[in-house]
Order: sequence, then structure tokens, then C-alpha cells
Amino acid sequence: MCGFIQRITDSPDVIALLEEVGLTQTIPLFVNESSSSNVINFYPAFGKASERQITNLIMSEDSTIDATWWFDAKPIGDTLEIGDRTTFNARNLDSPYWGKFIRERRAVVVATAVGESNPLGKGKAHYLMKPTSGALLIGAVYRRFSNGLFSCAVVTRPPMDGFSQYHEKSIPCFLPHDSHAINAWLTADTQGPLNNEVEYILNNPRIYTDFEVTRVKTFKSAEAIGEANMLKAEAIGEANMLKADENL
Repeated sequence: MCGFIQRITDSPDVIALLEEVGLTQTIPLFVNESSSSNVINFYPAFGKASERQITNLIMSEDSTIDATWWFDAKPIGDTLEIGDRTTFNARNLDSPYWGKFIRERRAVVVATAVGESNPLGKGKAHYLMKPTSGALLIGAVYRRFSNGLFSCAVVTRPPMDGFSQYHEKSIPCFLPHDSHAINAWLTADTQGPLNNEVEYILNNPRIYTDFEVTRVKTFKSAEAIGEANMLKAEAIGEANMLKADENL
């Protein structure tokens, strides 16, 4: 599950990563958002709060949208009514529910941190995960409704060794910091099957930057409980390659 995303809006790392992956035309949109707040915390639309959106969700090389972070919704007047199905993450991509959108409506979330949780006793341990350098790109899917509003879900993949100590059920679909890969991700596969680049990303989940992981009381407060740990990108990549070899 990916249920918390943070973006420091005035972070130079955000702009640098957009430049690195060829999304320079979206940079003014991210520069403008820094004038309202220097930190945006994104949460799914629990409690049927349709105003909980992921803002500046990149849908093409030159455009972004603001989308309610809960895929199951329907238009009611000039707002969205949130459905009962828990759909802030998209994981079972082979199901008909997600099939069209993972082929034709892919998007990119830009982040500077994510939050993950694991069961601990009768509660949960919360972990704030920040790259030791740079920013993050996360895959998402979106839909547009007849009233012009949008909803979205963050794509997640099956659990990976190393990452599972912070969330045992899944890993967010982090995207490569590579212009060719991002272009492929944002290009709709209207003929049906996924292009090879996207299929590889989905079948080989990994992280692309080292993480500093801190157990916190809450994601928003970021009040640390204990020492920070390092999660190396190489470790996740190697674990993924070993798992792929086992499946051959």
C-alpha cells in the first residue's frame, strides 16, 4: 500500500529530476505551486473526502492534472462522489477493472518522500522514507469524468525483499530516472498490449535511489521514533533479479 506521499515544493531536487527525465515543460507548474506552501502532504480520500487530491499529477510531457486520490468515484454535479471500493492503489493490473487504464491512462507522481506502514502488535509502525538525494517518480493511473474532474490511483507491485520490512504487502511502482522510460510510461498503448519498457518496469519493481527510513509517530509530524536506517537501491535491485531468476 502507498497511502502517504509528500512533496517539498521548493526543493531544487524536484526541478532537477524533471529536467533529467525530459519533463521540462511541466516545470513552471511545479514552480508555481511553491508559492502557496513549501510542503504538500497527499493522503487518499478516506472518509469519502473527494478534495483529497494528488496535485500536479503528470499526464503528458507538457500537462498535469489535479486528481482525487481514490479511483472508484462518480460525477455528481461539480464534484465527485467517492465509491465504497478501496481503490487508492492499483495492484491487480490483470483485472478488467484496471486493464484499460494501465494501458492508456498512465501518469507520474513527483515526490520527495513516501510513507509506509507495517503491523506492530495491535497497531502499526509508520515509516517515513526519504531519498538520500534527489526526488522520486511514482507510477499512477487516472480517469476523467463527464464533469471534467479526475480521480487516480498509485500503482503498486508485489512485495520485494528489503522493502517488505517497511511494508510487507506491496511496493509502490517507482519509475526510472530515465527520459526514455518516462516517455514510454506516458505514451498510451492504444493497440492493447503494453510496450516492452512499461512491461519491464511493472515486472521488475525496484527503488532507484537510496532511502533514509525513519520510524515516525505520524507521517505529517515526522517525529522520529529511534534511529534512521538506510535502504540501498542496489539491495532491492539485486533481490528483484534473484527473484526473477527463480521464476525462470
